[in-house]
Amino acid sequence: GRKTQPAPSPHRTWSVPDASPFSLKSPASKEDWLEFFYKGQNYQLILTFFGLCPVIIGSESKKTKHRKDEITMNNSEIGKAMTIKLDPVLPEYPVFKEGIRRAPMRELTLSDHEKKLAVKNALRYIPEELHEQLAPEFMEELLTHGRIYGYRFMPKGEIHGKPIDEYKGNCIQGKAFQVMIDNNLSHEIALYPYELVTYGETGQVCQNWMQYQLLKKYLEVLTDEQTLVVMSGHPLGLFHSHKQSPRVIITNGLMVGEGDNPETWAKATAMGCSSYGQMTAGGWMYIGPQGIVHGTFNTILNAGRKFLGVPADGDLAGHLFVTSGLGGMSGAQPKAIEIAGGVGIVAEVDYSRIETRHSQGWVSLVAESPEEAFKLAHEYMEKKEAMSIAFHGNIVDLLEYAVDNNIHIELLSDQTSCHVPYDGGYCPQGLTFEQRTEMLDHDKEKFCKLVDETLTKHFHLIQTLVSRGSYFFDYGNAFMKAVYDAGNKDISKNGVDTSEGFIFPSYVEDILGPELFDYGYGPFRWCCLSGKHEDLVKTDHAAMDIIDPNRRFQDRDNWVWIRDAEKNKLVVGTQCRILYQDALGRRDIALKFNDMVRKGEIGPVMLGRDHHDTGGTDSPYRETSNIYDGSNFTADMATHCFAGNAARGMSLIALHNGGGTGIGKAINGGFGLVLDGSELTDQIIRESIPWDTMVGVSRRNWARNEHSIETVAEYNKTFEGSDAITMPYIADDALIEKVFKEATAK
Repeated sequence: GRKTQPAPSPHRTWSVPDASPFSLKSPASKEDWLEFFYKGQNYQLILTFFGLCPVIIGSESKKTKHRKDEITMNNSEIGKAMTIKLDPVLPEYPVFKEGIRRAPMRELTLSDHEKKLAVKNALRYIPEELHEQLAPEFMEELLTHGRIYGYRFMPKGEIHGKPIDEYKGNCIQGKAFQVMIDNNLSHEIALYPYELVTYGETGQVCQNWMQYQLLKKYLEVLTDEQTLVVMSGHPLGLFHSHKQSPRVIITNGLMVGEGDNPETWAKATAMGCSSYGQMTAGGWMYIGPQGIVHGTFNTILNAGRKFLGVPADGDLAGHLFVTSGLGGMSGAQPKAIEIAGGVGIVAEVDYSRIETRHSQGWVSLVAESPEEAFKLAHEYMEKKEAMSIAFHGNIVDLLEYAVDNNIHIELLSDQTSCHVPYDGGYCPQGLTFEQRTEMLDHDKEKFCKLVDETLTKHFHLIQTLVSRGSYFFDYGNAFMKAVYDAGNKDISKNGVDTSEGFIFPSYVEDILGPELFDYGYGPFRWCCLSGKHEDLVKTDHAAMDIIDPNRRFQDRDNWVWIRDAEKNKLVVGTQCRILYQDALGRRDIALKFNDMVRKGEIGPVMLGRDHHDTGGTDSPYRETSNIYDGSNFTADMATHCFAGNAARGMSLIALHNGGGTGIGKAINGGFGLVLDGSELTDQIIRESIPWDTMVGVSRRNWARNEHSIETVAEYNKTFEGSDAITMPYIADDALIEKVFKEATAK
């Protein structure tokens, strides 16, 4: 019957006809329905009934034109319809302070159409009366920097995390998150503060200063019955929720599978549509280099125990650790080696980063040549005194000197930003830092070629040192993946691809995974929002009282860590602390802190963790590199962790793409929980904190990780009647081998 009816024209106006399906006789035949469907425009009514009947834009009819006018608002009307927006005032252009690190020119691969779109996108934040003045300025920023940062909207003066009482807000959470954002952008903390980059070469709080200003406005009016939604730095808006909902939900850099690659993402971010939040940069939970130092300390110390014969109650006195990087994360390495009692040499090409860490007390000595660096190291090794030495130069020069002069390096690693090796994260040998930046801006093709050559040489030097007895571990910075991508397939175990891993272990594979993550130990942290140092000291003592140092060696290490935290002068920025703890340790400490807030002993506290945790991140090149059941490329765990934290009432939840290994190589999430002393917060702690950790231990247990199986068995017993975790039966390897041989022999 359809042949006699013309197909509906795409240019016809779709309107609801007078006829009604209820006028059909009952029961109606197939022919009756077909006749009704095609009579007049009754097909539109049926499609409308199912929500499938749009108005076709572009119709020439008066009705459609009238409809188009009805749904088109001018900028004046749009401005009136918004209750939270930027002020229609043009701020003065800022004066940039000399000596503050600036981000290099980001690669700009946009077409002419996309460049125009990038400016148009940035102007979405700006009242129309300012477009004429700002459009050329934004275009100039895009062509000069590869991004539109909106420098004009940067607040006057230096940003820093102030005491919570100095912020405006309708709820404690709204004020607390302003503290955390400003701490992330503090000049003493941020890598490139003017470009909103906190750490990791590209890890931003948000994409531009218009977003920053809007975020602050939203947080100032946020109530405890609203949720602020933030998409890659863009504040989508406030939405009504309830008191036990998250106050802020953040996503950063999430891409659809086909576009989940650095090239597509680079276009999206240049157009202002995506942001690289790293982990705690875009998750508003960075606490300076202290945030990674406890994990670095654990890694180096346990490497010594495992490969150098250091006893459980010993330290690294007389032992040498060589590595690179003094940035936001890597800057923890010299402090960690000193706390562990050893001697470390850390290569860094950017002298400003050496100056920063030296002035903060995070590195003790500076050497200008490999010869001087190793001479100093051996002096302190012989005296068995702890010492950290920054070598101003390229790590490849340092290792080349060691190979040529037959110098034994016991522990060896690298923390250059190899998740973005071609965007400035890795400096080619033979170039100064300034020459690197210049070449990156003007000859990207040559720069990339030199990066590949240096990565290859770096790899070969490591091979030589390992053959002479060094223990090398990848520090989760995608170094081995970068070497592989540079054309060195022999770094992979099978010599073909990365499906079976690499010839050198990741630190998670050998150390952090089996010794810490599999038990649930991870980078728990807190910030005293009052800004008072005495509050931090009180929380240190309270946490130490909860830890039983005789339970496991990990607990002993953590107890000593928090005991000595004040002495080790770890604070940079706000009054925060890092402390590795397992699920129930975190819960008990959180409950104690909330009780202290309730009693007025301390001010409010922000609780959180690094995304780099037991269950917070899925990344085959780092956090899940010790998952061997074939699921290391899946992202279910991190996603469930994020969703479960939302369901249980965390104050903030965040889910990101990339983390420390790069776009398409990780999905990672974190949380923030404001401790306000309320009984509701006690309930949230009991429900959410164990979940946040045990989701990771449970997954690791299902992957047949021995210590996770033990931990889950203990947890099931403790929480029988409320929680129940599935555990794996273990198949005999000999049986599998036998079955396989028999099946393939047929």
